[in-house]
Amino acid sequence: MARFKRILLKLSGESLAGKLGYGIDVERLNEYARQVKEIHDMGVQIGIVIGGGNIFRGLQGAGKGFDRVKGDQMGMCATVINSLGLSSALGAIGCKNRVLTAIRMEPVGEFYSKWKAIEAMERGEVVIMSGGTGQPYFTTDTGSSLRGVEIEADVMLKGTRVDGVYTADPEKDPSATKFHDITYDEVVERKLKVMDLSAIVMCNDNNLPIYVFNMDIPGNLKKVMEGEEIGTLVHK
Repeated sequence: MARFKRILLKLSGESLAGKLGYGIDVERLNEYARQVKEIHDMGVQIGIVIGGGNIFRGLQGAGKGFDRVKGDQMGMCATVINSLGLSSALGAIGCKNRVLTAIRMEPVGEFYSKWKAIEAMERGEVVIMSGGTGQPYFTTDTGSSLRGVEIEADVMLKGTRVDGVYTADPEKDPSATKFHDITYDEVVERKLKVMDLSAIVMCNDNNLPIYVFNMDIPGNLKKVMEGEEIGTLVHK
C-alpha cells in the first residue's frame, strides 16, 4: 500500500548529470526511470518536474551578460530536454508517460493544463511537466510548487543528492545535523536552502507538504512510498 496516492516528484537537473558533471548521464537517467516505474507499478499517480541546471541556469547566465528573460527562456528549454530524456527512458521500460510544456511546443510536447495532467494521471500515465511556469524570473522550485498545488498532489517529493534537510549544508559543514521534520516557518526563519522562498510560501499557503530525500540512491523513492523515514518532512 503506497503512502501517498498522487505525488509531485521534483527532480534536480544537476543530479541528472550524474558522474559527467554536465548534460545527461544516461546511467543516472535510466536509474531514475526505474525508480519511477517501481512506484508507478504500485498504483501511484505521478507528476514530475525536472530542473535544467545540468544544461543551463538562467540566473547564472544573467550574471555573465545574458539578458535575464532570454536566459530564463533558455533554462525552460533545458527542462524540456531533460523531460524528453526521462520520457524516452520511461517508454523504453514500458512505463506510459506524457510530456506537457508550459509554453507551446507542439509536437515536442502538449501544452500544459491542470485538467489534461490530472486526466492523464488517472489513466495511468506518468505526467512530466516541463518548461517551469512558462514565465521568466521563476525557478523550477516555484514551478514544481505551482504544479503540485494545481494537480492536487498529496505531497511534493523533492529528490536531491542529500538525504534530507540539515541545519547547514552537510557537503560543506560536517557538523550539520539532520531534521526528521521541520515547519515551513522554521525553514524561512533559519534561511535553509530547501527551495526558494516563493516556492516555500506557495506550499505553506496551500498546505502542500514537502518530503526531501536522496533520489540518487536506487530504491529510495519506493522506500519513501512504503513509509520508511529516510528523509525530512517539511510541513505546517
